[in-house]
Amino acid sequence: MSLNLDEKDLEKIIMIGDKVLVKPKNPNLQTSSGLYLPTTAVEKESIQAGYIIKVGPGFPLPAVTEDEEVWKKQEEVKYVPLQAKVGDLAVYLSKAGFEVEFKGEKFIILSHSAIVMIVRDEGMFV
Repeated sequence: MSLNLDEKDLEKIIMIGDKVLVKPKNPNLQTSSGLYLPTTAVEKESIQAGYIIKVGPGFPLPAVTEDEEVWKKQEEVKYVPLQAKVGDLAVYLSKAGFEVEFKGEKFIILSHSAIVMIVRDEGMFV
């Protein structure tokens, strides 16, 4: 299922919790022996790769204290930050994501747990 967003500015999109927004990397449509594959065959692969565009704040931590009940206290939520960062190349389980179209481009929303590997090149975006 694909969702088409009419929003004009990508900066207005805020990821929630442990979710990340990924721009899929262009798939390799040619095998090592030179055969060309249809796009649908490549998209059905169980593992895909893409660049992380947006990252949520992380996993929320419960703010439980012994002296007061949880629902009475209004503390600011604290998060365990995600390991993934903007600009990383993420290798992820393709079936775990949700496809979103934004300005004619395809993006994938993933839970952080669907990412199986990250490639980080610190000098790539300097």
